[in-house]
Amino acid sequence: MIDSVDVPIIASHIPAYAHPGDAGADLVAAEAVRLEPGQRALVGTGVRLALPDGYVAFVVPRSGLAAKHGITIVNAPGTVDSGYRGEIKVSLLNTDSSEAYDVAVGDRIAQVIIMPVPRTRFVPVDELPDSTRGDAGFGSTGYQTGATS
Repeated sequence: MIDSVDVPIIASHIPAYAHPGDAGADLVAAEAVRLEPGQRALVGTGVRLALPDGYVAFVVPRSGLAAKHGITIVNAPGTVDSGYRGEIKVSLLNTDSSEAYDVAVGDRIAQVIIMPVPRTRFVPVDELPDSTRGDAGFGSTGYQTGATS
């Protein structure tokens, strides 16, 4: 099991894990917003963190909101760097073409995932080592099982 990490927090609603083993803790809205079809809004959570150096917080959509109401996050995953001390806000988007969606104070609107991130050294080279995939990009695995293009 991975050790837990202590993260100092200022929040009226502390993010909480819904189930044992969940990767994401729920973030709730600190303000009410109505999202008309196709509209986006920056929604405050009232959460401020002090992540330790070497850690990042990713703000990701809630699958139930996406599946049932078409609510997602514009810049998913949103990245919260360890040096940021401001309020975490979520850029929600209503992808439904006909139904508005009301966000009430206290509604679970996103999840936050805290992860260690190693510092990377980018090493300039003239050529990259070969790999099985090579430079095959978008659509290279096809759309059906067993497809090759």
